[in-house]
Amino acid sequence: MSQPVLQVVVGSTRPGRKGLAVARWVQQLAEAHGGFDVELVDLAEVGLPVFDEPEHPRLQRYSHQHTRDWSAVVSRADAFVFVTPEYNHSFPAALKNALDYLNAEWADKAAGLVSYGGVSAGLRAATALKPVLTALRMVPVVEAATIPFFTQFLTEDGRFEPNEQLAAGGTAMLDELLRLTTALRPLRHPVGQPVA
Repeated sequence: MSQPVLQVVVGSTRPGRKGLAVARWVQQLAEAHGGFDVELVDLAEVGLPVFDEPEHPRLQRYSHQHTRDWSAVVSRADAFVFVTPEYNHSFPAALKNALDYLNAEWADKAAGLVSYGGVSAGLRAATALKPVLTALRMVPVVEAATIPFFTQFLTEDGRFEPNEQLAAGGTAMLDELLRLTTALRPLRHPVGQPVA
C-alpha cells in the first residue's frame, strides 16, 4: 500500500501574500515527518473562477475543464492541511470558492489547519473554516499550528522559520492527520476495492 497523499493548500491568492512561505514550511515539515507523500497546492496557480458550474457539485457532472482538473487534484489526496490567513474574522473567499467547487472529492478525509495573523493567530478564520469542512464530510483534527504575529518568523529573504512551539504543534497535527487518515481510508476504499 502506498503512503497517503497529503496536500498542503495555500488559501490566500492575493499579490504580496505571505501564506506561501508558511505553506512551504508546512510542506517541509510534512516531508520530514515521513508519513505522507506531500504535494503543495497553490490556489493562485489553480486559478479557479468564481464558482460557475450549472449543476450541484455532488452530482459530479462538471461542465468546465477547470472543474474537472480541480477534481482530479483533490481526488489524489488522502488528507489536507489548509494554510489560511484571517480576513475580517474569517478565511479568504478564494479558499471558500475552491471548497465549494467539489463535494464527494473531499469526503472522508482528515484536515489540519494552519492559521496565521496578528494577535488572534488567525483563529477566527480557523473557527469559521471548520463547519465548512465538516459539511463536506472532512474530519478536522484538533491539533493545529496557530501563528500569532507571524511576520516575526519571516526572514529577510522571505522564508518562514518557526520557533520550537510552532514546530511541535505542526508535528502533533501531522501525527494526528496520519492516525485519522489510516482510520478513514477504508471508508474511501471499501473491502474488495483496490487501494493505490
